[in-house]
Amino acid sequence: MTMNSAISFECVLRAWHAHEAELRGFLVKRLGDVDSADDVLQDTFLKAMRLGKDFCRIDQPRAWLFRVVRNALVDRSRLARPHLELPDNLAGQEDSREPVDQLDACVLRNLAEMSIEDRHILQQCDLEGVRQQDFAIANGLSLPATKSRLKRARQRLRETMVRNCKVQFDDSGQVCCHVPRN
Repeated sequence: MTMNSAISFECVLRAWHAHEAELRGFLVKRLGDVDSADDVLQDTFLKAMRLGKDFCRIDQPRAWLFRVVRNALVDRSRLARPHLELPDNLAGQEDSREPVDQLDACVLRNLAEMSIEDRHILQQCDLEGVRQQDFAIANGLSLPATKSRLKRARQRLRETMVRNCKVQFDDSGQVCCHVPRN
């Protein structure tokens, strides 16, 4: 055993002896079972040992140990949740996303068919989040020209999607449905 690992080991043991009883009481109260509490304690001790010298740098070892124990309790409760096996003949689940969010494949397919200029400004400003001012500077355009080009490109994309993907809108102008194009 090296000197550093001996120091690390002593550091963990000091903290462990100072807080083990309190941790066990906390766990027994929540789990209602001494054996389960001891299992969680053992896992927590091993995590502290694996940290080695990094454990000695922790400002509040008690808080760290309790956080690890609480996380272990959360993990155990998640694993203990009952779950039902689904029948094999269950129909495929429909896409539960909003209709406008389901258009992603249609947007990409139709975007690929647009002119290079329209595709470039839409990809930069709408998909990649480039600010219009930055796009204007990078492409030698004025801000009003950029806004105008972006507006026209969006309109052409909308018309293309209505035609190719049968996008429909409700009374408030929101996408209500579409038919994906093959």
